[in-house]
Amino acid sequence: MSRFIANNFSEYLDLYQESVERPEEFWSQFASSEFLWKRPWDSVLEHDLSEPSVSWFKGAQLNITENCIDRHLEHNGEKTAIIFEPNDQNDEPLHITYAELAIQVNKTANMLKSLGANKGDRICLYMPMVPELAFAVLACARIGAIHSVVFAGFSSKSLSDRINDASCKFVLTADGGYRGAKITPLKNIADDAIKQCPCVEKVLVLKRTNSEIQWTSGRDFWWHETIEQQSEHCPAETMDAEDHLFILYTSGSTGQPKGMVHTCGGYMVYTNFSFRNVFQYKANDVYWCTADIGWITGHSYIVYGPLSAGATTLMFEGVPSYPDMGRFWQVVERHKVNILYTAPTAIRALAQCDLSFVTNADISSLRILGTVGEPINKEAWEWYDDHVGTNNCPIVDTWWQTETGGIMISPLAGITPTIPTFATHPLPGIQPCLMDENGTEVSSIEGEGRLCIKFPWPSIARTIYGNHKRFKDTYFSAFPGHYFTGDGAKRDAKGNYRITGRVDDVVIVSGHNLGTAEIENIIDEHEAVTEAAVVGYPHPIKGNSIYAFVTINAGQVDMDRTTLESEIKKLVSDTLGPISKPEKIQFCSGLPKTRSGKIMRRILRKVAAGELDSFGDISTLLNPECVEEIVQNRL
Repeated sequence: MSRFIANNFSEYLDLYQESVERPEEFWSQFASSEFLWKRPWDSVLEHDLSEPSVSWFKGAQLNITENCIDRHLEHNGEKTAIIFEPNDQNDEPLHITYAELAIQVNKTANMLKSLGANKGDRICLYMPMVPELAFAVLACARIGAIHSVVFAGFSSKSLSDRINDASCKFVLTADGGYRGAKITPLKNIADDAIKQCPCVEKVLVLKRTNSEIQWTSGRDFWWHETIEQQSEHCPAETMDAEDHLFILYTSGSTGQPKGMVHTCGGYMVYTNFSFRNVFQYKANDVYWCTADIGWITGHSYIVYGPLSAGATTLMFEGVPSYPDMGRFWQVVERHKVNILYTAPTAIRALAQCDLSFVTNADISSLRILGTVGEPINKEAWEWYDDHVGTNNCPIVDTWWQTETGGIMISPLAGITPTIPTFATHPLPGIQPCLMDENGTEVSSIEGEGRLCIKFPWPSIARTIYGNHKRFKDTYFSAFPGHYFTGDGAKRDAKGNYRITGRVDDVVIVSGHNLGTAEIENIIDEHEAVTEAAVVGYPHPIKGNSIYAFVTINAGQVDMDRTTLESEIKKLVSDTLGPISKPEKIQFCSGLPKTRSGKIMRRILRKVAAGELDSFGDISTLLNPECVEEIVQNRL
C-alpha cells in the first residue's frame, strides 16, 4: 500500500498537512512513485492564478494509456479491467481483461490512424455506453488525439455546437443506442448535426441496434469493417504532461457551453490519487460508477482513475428503471459489486419504490457507497444508509466539478467521520476557503460563504478551449487569486464543509449542470415569446427542476396556452435535449426588473420554490406590480 493512501483519520490529517505545507514535494513524490514516465519533469508546479496559468510536471513526458493499461499487463493481464452490463438483462455481460483491453485499444487506435487521425486532432465521440466508447477514449489518448465526448442524450444542435467549437475532424457514433425500452437514433442525430459542421471529414459508425440509417459514401465508415484488418500493436504517442488530453463541455451561465480542457500529466496523477483515497479501493474489489462516460464522472471514475489504479470497473448501458426498479440491485448481485457510486437523483427515485426491489436481491457484497452530481438531501442519505448499506457501508458524499477534474471534498471511505448532507473534509492537496460578498476570506473555522480554492491542484482545468479570457472571467475574476466554484458552502466548527448549492445562474437537474441563459435563449426564439426567465426549484426526485416564466408578444396573447406550452417544451427538448426541458411554464404579463432592466431572478426563484413571504424590498423595482400577479398565478 502506498504511503499516500490514508489508512486512518490520523494518516489523512498527516497527509493533508504535508500536502499544504510542501505541495510540490508531496505531488512529486506521489507522481514519481506511482506512474510510468518517459521523461521526468523539470519543475513540479508553475502557477499564476491571476492569469490564470497553471502547469504541473512541466517538461515531463508520458502516455496516460501506458499507465492505464500497459503497466498492468505483466502481473495483472488476465485480471478483469471492464465488466460490461448490457441494457437487456437477458444479454450476457462481458468481462474484458487488461490484456484484451490492450488489444482493443490498440486496434481502435490504429483504425483512427488509418482514417487519417493524428496527434492533436480533435475527435468527437457521440456514442452509447458500450465498451467501444471506452476503447475509443483510450485510443484517442494512445495516439495523442484530443477526445471530446458528447453525452448521447444531447440534441443535434447541442452536438453541432460542440463539434464546431472544437473543430473536430472526426465523429465516432453508432447506428443507435439502447436506453431502457427506447432506442436513440444516434447516427440520424449526428447526420443532422454534421450538416452544420464543415470541419468534419470522417464518421465512424458502430453497429449496435441494427437501426436503419442514412449513409454518406466516402465520409461514413463501419466500425466493424474498418477495425477488422488493424494490428493489435500500436506504440503509445509521447505526450508532454501539459498536452491536451480531452475537452469536455459543461453548461455555463451565459449561453454557449464551455469546453473545459484537461491535460495529460496532472489529470492522470490526481484521478488516480483521489480514486484510491476516497473509495479505499482494494485489489479484488468490483467497482461500479453508474454515470455515463459523457460526463466528467465517467471520464475520471469509470475510465482513467480506476484503470490507472488497475481496478475492475463496471460499465452499465441501461437505466435504473428497466426492466423494473430493481435493476441496480440485480446488477450488484450479479457482479458482486463492492463499491457503488451513483447520483442522489437515482437514490431518491429508488427510495420511492417498494423496498422489496432492494430486499429481493443479495447486495451483501457492498462495502462502500458513494454519491455524486449534487448535494444529497438528508432523507435520501438516510435511506441509502439504512436500506442499501444496512448501516454498515460508509457513504462518501463527493463534491467536485467538470472544471476540477477530480473529487475535491469528500469523506475517505471508512476513515472520515460522516455527517448526512456534509461533504466533510478536503482531500490532501485541496485548499478550500469561504469568501464573503466583499471578497474577504471568512477567517473563523465556522462560517458560510462562496466556496473558493486558493491553491492549484494537479487536475485543475487549464482553460476553456479557444477562449482563455472567458476562463479567467468565469472562474478567477470574482475573487482574484482564487478559483471560484460557483457554489456556496457552510463550514462547521470541526472544519466539515456542506455545499449549499449554486450561487450563479446554473441549475443542477438530476446531476446535470444546465445553464439558464442557454435555455432562455431557446425559449426566446419562439415567435410568440417576448422574454423568458428560467430558474430552478426543488424537485423530490431530480433535486431541482426547471421553472420558466414567459411573457408573450402583444399580437399573440390570444394563442392557446396549452399549445404554446407544448411548443416551447418541444423547442427546448429538440434544441438542447430532453434534460433541459422546463417542468413548469408560467405565462405572465411582465417580469420583475430593476430600473437598469435586469431581471430579478432572486424573486422568481422564491416564487418557483413557494417561498412567498420573504421577497425583501421590491419598491425599487421598475414594475413591482408584476410580482403580485406572478405570485397569484404561481403553478
